[in-house]
Amino acid sequence: MKNFFQSLRLVKASKLERLPPREMKNEEMNCRKGDPEGLANGISHFSFLISHYLKKHGFEAFCPKAVLFDMDGVLYDSMPNHAIAWQQSMAKFGIRMTQADAYATEGARGVDTIRKMVKVQQGRDIDEAEAQMMYDEKTRQFHALPKPPVMPGILELMAQIQADGLTIGVVTGSGQRPLIKRLMNDFCGFLDENHIVTAYDVKHGKPNPDPYLMGLQKVGNLNPWEAIVVENAPLGVRAGVAARILTIAVNTGPLPDEVLLQAGADLIFDRMTDLSHDWRNIYTPSSSSSSSSS
Repeated sequence: MKNFFQSLRLVKASKLERLPPREMKNEEMNCRKGDPEGLANGISHFSFLISHYLKKHGFEAFCPKAVLFDMDGVLYDSMPNHAIAWQQSMAKFGIRMTQADAYATEGARGVDTIRKMVKVQQGRDIDEAEAQMMYDEKTRQFHALPKPPVMPGILELMAQIQADGLTIGVVTGSGQRPLIKRLMNDFCGFLDENHIVTAYDVKHGKPNPDPYLMGLQKVGNLNPWEAIVVENAPLGVRAGVAARILTIAVNTGPLPDEVLLQAGADLIFDRMTDLSHDWRNIYTPSSSSSSSSS
C-alpha cells in the first residue's frame, strides 16, 4: 500500500471518468485492495476512490474534519482476548461461541450479540437485563486476562491527524467503563471523552448507522462527507458505510480481505502501521481549504 494515494484534495463527483460497467467493477476492486496496476485511463487511485464514494452517495465534495476510530482491533490489539472471553463466558450459559463468531460479531453491542445467540441456539427470547447479566460475565472474563497492548502505529497516526487539525473520535460497541478510562489514559492529549460513543449512547448498535451518526454529532455536528471511519470488522464497516462516511478497513484480524470489501470498505490496509505510513499521502492540510475541484 506504499505510495497508494495522491495528495488529498476536494474532488467533485464529476471527475470520475466513464468506464464500461464490468471494467468499472474490476477497477474498483483492484483499487480498493491497493493494486498499483488496477486503474485504467490514467485515473489516480485517490481520484477513483473518492470520486466513486461521492458518486455512490450523491455528495459533491469530500472535506474531512474528523476521524472516527473503532476501539477493539483498531486502537488496541484486543480481539484475541475478546475471543477467549466470549467463548469461556458463554459456555457458562450453555452457549457455544467460536473464535470466528467473536470476530464476525465484533463491533455490535454485546447484549445484542448475546440475545441473538440465545435465540438461535436455545430458542429463547431474553430481555436486555438477562443479556446484560451474561455480558457482565464476559466483561469479568475479559478483565481477568492480560491487558491488551495499544495497536502498533496508532499513536503515530493520531499525532499526524491531530497535527493536521482534525478531530479524533472513538465509536465502540463496548460499554465497559474501565476500557473508556483506559482510552483516556492511553490517548491522553488526542482524545476528549465527549468525543467517545459507547454501547449506551445508542439503541441500535453496529451494523446500523446510529453509532457513527452519533459520532458525527459528538465531534461537531458534522456531515458524512466531513469524516473518515477507521474500522477492522465487517459489522463496523457496514455501520460506517450505512452512515455514508468514507470507511477505511484495517484488517488486523483473521478474516479474509474479501469479507471487509463485501461489507463495503472503501479501502483496506493490512496493518495500522501501513495506514500511519501512508497518512500524508491520504491527507494534506490543503485538502480542506477549498471546495473547488482541481
